[in-house]
Amino acid sequence: MRRTARLLAGTALAAAATGLLAAPACAGESHGAPAGSLEVYPSSAAPGAQVTVNTGGCGDGEAAAGNATAVGGGRFAMAPSAHERDVIGQFQVPPGAQPGTYEIVATCDEDGRRVVGDLVVTLTPDAQQVVPRGSVKTGVGGALGPDPVQTAAGVTALAVAAAGGTWLLHRRARGDGI
Repeated sequence: MRRTARLLAGTALAAAATGLLAAPACAGESHGAPAGSLEVYPSSAAPGAQVTVNTGGCGDGEAAAGNATAVGGGRFAMAPSAHERDVIGQFQVPPGAQPGTYEIVATCDEDGRRVVGDLVVTLTPDAQQVVPRGSVKTGVGGALGPDPVQTAAGVTALAVAAAGGTWLLHRRARGDGI
């Protein structure tokens, strides 16, 4: 029994140490877009939708030229916005745009720096997307699937296996010769 307790305690300590080591890697992450990236909103749009892009990567009060020709949206102007250091612009996804991921580019007017973001074109807008419901018909069933007898048999088999394992560990801890 002591060996099992040590094994479980060691496993728990290893898991906790892994979590503590991973935490500092995430601590410095920011939740907004980095200064050198282009925010695309919405990041996923249907043909005909209006898309807004902005970035803080061009500097204070500097304008930029937007380029959405990859998706067929053409070129558009980006002007300083009310937010500090941000420039903002808009374009429309053409009605004939095909589904896929497209690169949207902004080029800063003063220094020519390029800032890039991605736009995902879908067939339907996010608000109208159909969410799948129900179970997948794989022939096996599910936990609450169509055959409660098979579900009960599986639960019973798991309970018997757990009880047998507990009994064996208890006999071993007492020294009954296993």
